[in-house]
Amino acid sequence: MSNGPGAGIPAVSTAILAMSRHLEVRDVLKTIVASARELLDAEYAALGVPDDHGGFAQFVVDGVSAEQWKAIGPLPRQHGILAAMLHNATPERLADVREDPRFGGWPAAHPDMSDFLGLPVADGDEILGALFLANKRHRGGDSPADKGSPAGKRSCEEGGRCGFTEDDERLLGILAQHAAIALTNARLYERSRELTIAGERARLAHELHDAVSQKLFSLRLTAQAATALVDRDPARAKDELHQVAALAAEAADELRAAVVELRPAALDEDGLVATLRSQVQVLDRAHSARVTFAAHGVRALPAAQEEAVLRVAQEALHNALRHSDAARVEVTLSRNGQGALLRIADDGRGFDPGTVRRAGRHLGLVSMHDRASGVGGTLTVESEPGKGTAVEMEVPGG
Repeated sequence: MSNGPGAGIPAVSTAILAMSRHLEVRDVLKTIVASARELLDAEYAALGVPDDHGGFAQFVVDGVSAEQWKAIGPLPRQHGILAAMLHNATPERLADVREDPRFGGWPAAHPDMSDFLGLPVADGDEILGALFLANKRHRGGDSPADKGSPAGKRSCEEGGRCGFTEDDERLLGILAQHAAIALTNARLYERSRELTIAGERARLAHELHDAVSQKLFSLRLTAQAATALVDRDPARAKDELHQVAALAAEAADELRAAVVELRPAALDEDGLVATLRSQVQVLDRAHSARVTFAAHGVRALPAAQEEAVLRVAQEALHNALRHSDAARVEVTLSRNGQGALLRIADDGRGFDPGTVRRAGRHLGLVSMHDRASGVGGTLTVESEPGKGTAVEMEVPGG
């Protein structure tokens, strides 16, 4: 790829079109990173989105294998060179990032990096994130034959490092401007969807309330009829009482659903531990299963991680209470290094892990895995027919 200004514009246009095809924030972040790495022919690319706790809410990488990423460990803090573009909207182009006085705090398993290019992704005065590239592989003008061979990878200078140029910085600047637009649009889309979901939940809760009221009214009339019949027609009275029991069960089910729908998640106001404890208490009252919650030394987590933990807990609890016939469900949130470990275990019917691929979407397992990986965490599910299910989610903290 030639990275001169003229030759780079079509590639930038292709990258912009790729970004505009996605509406989910996570998909937009992945596309930005992959496009930047391909556009400037870098070995590694990353995009960090800051949180409100001095770390990264999300950190998306391209060029690093899943095994390498797992070995690297928790999401990086806003330190050194990474912090520069989050606090000062200034590009950073370095011949060797390791020689910069701000370099430090890199995990031992992190891939070796030398030449470095970083730009902020900003919407006006708001810095939405920082885009990083490392290890330029070829310089514009290298022949395709050179690029396809080991010798070509060393054609720029001894050791195979080419270094990023001013043209690279300009191209990445164009990409970063459009990345800010794409990211802002994706966030607006997700916010709009959340508001739509909230409105739909409120409508559904209202309908459930009406349904429960109707069931209770029918229950009252049927009970009165049974009372009138109990002396002169015991058999009919017995039938009416069976109907009372059935109506009571239906009303209880709908009331449980109404309670859950009407109760908002108070994560921002109350924090993760208090929100989980409150929701578990509601579910314990609403269901016949015993639902318990315990927290052990949990620290505040980045906002995105707390939301992901809450959503995974809600999905796992839904599965346990609606599908497993569990008599007991235990929710535990404990400190795990700088992060946290969530565990939801039930004594229900369980399932064969070999059928997870087929049952995954029905049980929300795909969604839970995506939520965990989206914040740098992991999710494991252990189950066996007749022996219950345990869902564990680890998040790295900040």
